[in-house]
Formats: sequence, structure tokens, C-alpha cells
Amino acid sequence: MSLPDLLALLPILILVFGGTVILMAGAWYREPLPLIAGGIVTALLGAVAAGLVQPPVVEIAGLFSAGAYARFFTILWSLLAAAGLMAAARYIIENSIGAGEYVSLVLYAAAGMALLSSATHLLALFLALETFTLAFYILIACNRRCTLAAEAGIKYLLMSAVSTGFLAFGIALIYASSGTLSLPEAVIKLSAATGELHAWGLLGWGMVLIAVGFKISLVPFHLWTPDVYQGTPAPVGGLLATGSKGAVVAVLVGMLAVSGPVWHGLTDLLWLLAALTMLVGAFSALGQKNLKRLLAYSSVTHMGTLLVGLLCQTSAGLTATTFYLVIYVITSLGAFVIIASLADERGEPMEFDQWRGLGYLHPVRCGVLALLLLSLAGLPATAGFMAKFVIFEAALQSGYLGLVLIGVLSSVISFAFYLRVTMLLFEPDESVCRWHTGTASEHAVIAVCTSAVLLLGLFPGILFDLIGRILP
Repeated sequence: MSLPDLLALLPILILVFGGTVILMAGAWYREPLPLIAGGIVTALLGAVAAGLVQPPVVEIAGLFSAGAYARFFTILWSLLAAAGLMAAARYIIENSIGAGEYVSLVLYAAAGMALLSSATHLLALFLALETFTLAFYILIACNRRCTLAAEAGIKYLLMSAVSTGFLAFGIALIYASSGTLSLPEAVIKLSAATGELHAWGLLGWGMVLIAVGFKISLVPFHLWTPDVYQGTPAPVGGLLATGSKGAVVAVLVGMLAVSGPVWHGLTDLLWLLAALTMLVGAFSALGQKNLKRLLAYSSVTHMGTLLVGLLCQTSAGLTATTFYLVIYVITSLGAFVIIASLADERGEPMEFDQWRGLGYLHPVRCGVLALLLLSLAGLPATAGFMAKFVIFEAALQSGYLGLVLIGVLSSVISFAFYLRVTMLLFEPDESVCRWHTGTASEHAVIAVCTSAVLLLGLFPGILFDLIGRILP
């Protein structure tokens, strides 16, 4: 790898080497706060390097893009890692978790997500995907005293192993059909292929689609999601629900932007997957009495909506998908950090009975939670409304009226279960108990997420225009 390639990789190198230094320091220095602060600074330095250092090459070793789109997501995932560490500081200290190990794993996960978002090669896609997935195996189950976390870690490990198998097999079939692992070249050769060659290539894309379905919780590959979310600590859950899924969607957007239409014979299947994912996620969330499980099925619905944007395979659709993805990341992270900020020696408030009447004791955070949930549903004047509007507009332009109607129906249903939680928060209950007041770092993350949701709801053009300029 040449010096220009290394300079283009500078943000990733900062995350990886910073994580390694903190991991080694944690073996001798057990005080958690300096290690956590070092991790936050490292993540912020990675974001600054991605934003300010102009890479000397357009592509890195033929594997990763160094363009504006790749650097945009490197900034996003670095900031996500910093926010995740700020939200996890009290959790690490109170549960006596090794700060060096935890911080380094979060930084490695951010590096893996950044690499995946910029992948232009199937081998790079596979390696980057496994990089952050391996980190999440440990992060989910890092609290060894919690049986739910151990169960969630095992379930995530097994489902990820299955999806890895499908992905590897699909890549092998694509290579056998096209003779290349470069994404643009593979798409061109498979598009021109006919007969048996085309059939093998189509089967390969189908295998990759199954792997993607597991990773981002498309129906019917979503069954692991509520159990894993329920057992995952809220600071880790915020990263899992946003970054791990968002990076997969980001690489799909980048691939479609560079390669053009790739679905071919899979269009009808994708249409069905998107419709089922939105409807099953929305209807399943209606019967939940656990907030984390509700957020899990909510994420399923949102992944179905993102698939609608990907199915358009147009510039408008890809821009809308990227906009929706960023809004989803910000909003979901804020919701999980609120849960983390309320956790105390009893654990995290998860069951609805624990949330009943909590708005009278913690009015600010519960009010913010209600706002974030309603933004996820698509409340006007919030960022969530604009995100759904631009995706459905792009789908209409591409002729997917049926999917738009199903998406609107799922949004209406989502208002039912989000409003249920909102009313629960402010329902009088004499038995309601106080939870933790939260820390300054947790409140800072919540404030930033809330401000972004309101600002982008009123002025969506700030982000939408930026995304339109950076798309490949």
C-alpha cells in the first residue's frame, strides 16, 4: 500500500491505532475515566481528519473509496462512537467493565463501519462487515453478570454466523459468474451475461440479499432482533440499532450510485420484502409491553422503508435513502441514550409498567423521548416527517404507488404504538419511582440528538443538499 493510500486511510488509522493504544493502556491502567476520555478524543480526531484532510487518491488499493461520500460516513460513524462512549461512561464504571477493552471495541467497530460504507470491492465488503460484527459480539455480552446480555450475545453470534455464510457463498457465486470481485465490474459483466452465467449471478445476488436481510433485520430474517435488543445494554444498543445497520445500508447506496441498477430479476422479491418488513414490523410492535422490544420492531419497519428507497435505484431515491438513514441514526441513538440515562442499580427501565407516570418525575427526558418517538413515526415539523416524505416522493416518481400506500399505512400504525408510550409516560400513577438523574455527558448527547431532530425538521435542506452533492 502506497503513502497516498495511507494518507487517505488516515481517519481509519486514527481509530484503529487509538483503539489499540487504549486497549494496551487498559491492561496496566485500570482507572476508567481517562481511558473513556481518550476514546472520545480519538473518535473526534477521526471525524476531524475525515472532514479536513483531503485524500490524495480517489480509491484506496482498489478496495475502498476515498471520496466525499465515504468521508461523510466516516465522520458520522466516528461521531456516533464518541456519543456512544459518552453515554456508556457511567455504565462502564458502575458495572466494573474493563474500560480499555470496551473503548477499543467501540473504536474498532467505528473503523469497520467506516470501511464498510466506503467499500467498492466484494472482498473489502466482507472484511469490513466482519470487523465491526466481531466487535459487537463482545460488546453485547460484555456485562458478564447479566444473563440477558449473555443470551443476546449468543443469539447475535449465531445469526451473524449464518448471514456470514450466505454472504461468502453469494460472493463466491458472483465471482464465478463475473470473474471479478470489483463491484462496478461485477455489475456490468452480470448485466451483460445470459443463460447459465446470468442464473449463477442472480443466485449470488440473492445470497447476498439474504445476508443483508439478516444484518438489517428484513422480514423474515428479523426474528433475532427483539431478543437481542432486549438483552443488549442501552449504550451498546444505541450503536447496534444505528451504526451496524446504517453501515450496511450506506454501502448499498454507494454501490447503486456507482454501478446503476443491479437488482434485475430480484425487483419483485425486493418489493415483497419491503412491504412485508414495513407491515410485520408495525403490527408486531403494537403488542409489545417492553420498550426495547418495541424499538426493535420499530427498527424493522424503518429498514423496510429504507429498502423502498434502495429499490428506486434513482438519484432521488438514493439521496432520500441517505437522508432517511442519517435521521434514523440520530433519532434512535437519542432514544437509547435516554434509556441509558435512567438506568440505576435496578437496571434499565424496559417494561411499560416501569415507564407509567415517569413523565411527572423526569419531565424533560420523558418529553424528549416522546418527541423522538413521534419523530420516528413521522410527526410533522420533525426530521422524521421530512425523511419519510422524501423517500415516499422518490418511490412515487419511480412508480411504486403500492409500496407508498403500504409505507403510509405502517406509519399510521406506528403512531398508535408510539402514542401509547407517550400517553403512558404522563399517565398518573402513585406507585411510580424515581430513576437515575443522568450525567452531564448523557444529557449532552440527548441535547444534541434532540436539537438535530428539530433543526433538520425545520430546515431539511441543510442536510439534503449536502447529501445530493456528495453522492458518487
